[in-house]
Amino acid sequence: MKKLLFAAAATMLLAVSGHAQQQTAQQSEMSFFVTSGIGRSADLGGLSGADQLCQSLAQAVGAGAKTWHAYLSTQGPSAVNARDRIGQGPWRNSKGVVVASNLSELHGNNNLTKQTALTEKGAIVSGVGDDPVTHDILTGSQQDGTAFGGNEDRTCGNWTKSGTDGSAMLGHSDRTGLRDDPPSHSWNASHPSRGCSVDGLRSTGGAGRLYCFALQ
Repeated sequence: MKKLLFAAAATMLLAVSGHAQQQTAQQSEMSFFVTSGIGRSADLGGLSGADQLCQSLAQAVGAGAKTWHAYLSTQGPSAVNARDRIGQGPWRNSKGVVVASNLSELHGNNNLTKQTALTEKGAIVSGVGDDPVTHDILTGSQQDGTAFGGNEDRTCGNWTKSGTDGSAMLGHSDRTGLRDDPPSHSWNASHPSRGCSVDGLRSTGGAGRLYCFALQ
């Protein structure tokens, strides 16, 4: 009996070890994720601070050998387009699933859903129907991944504001909203935030999350 129990335990240990090794291998190949952790404001320390957040989270799960950038646009005379700073693809999530093969697919018929827009740890981001909802992702971008023109703030002061003034464009990581219309289904341009504070982002279903992409 003891031999049987030992054999069963050994088999289970090997299975768990094999799964862990597979997960680690997949995460090392990961080139896209939604940031874990909630309760951040839109003050990210600018683009450099946002990129560092992506880099550190990737590093923590063994994918730090790549160069990671946040999918964020900025506004003003030196405006930056989010689509111009994430490489050319393809991009895979922490499970090895391709979410988009290239920039055209990413901004067209991509494979981003609640089941594929995972965190770097492989967790599903809570969306419509969950409590709390944290599917609002900071992007500051239009549908095609370009920056907004004009004087209306859509980037919370280029990611330096954390108060009630300013606003940021948000996308829905689960491609679901309160209405059945294109903005509600948009992963990168659903609606603007209510201010730039933690509470302001939380009030519409956000938590200061970002999309992170590895440059190929």
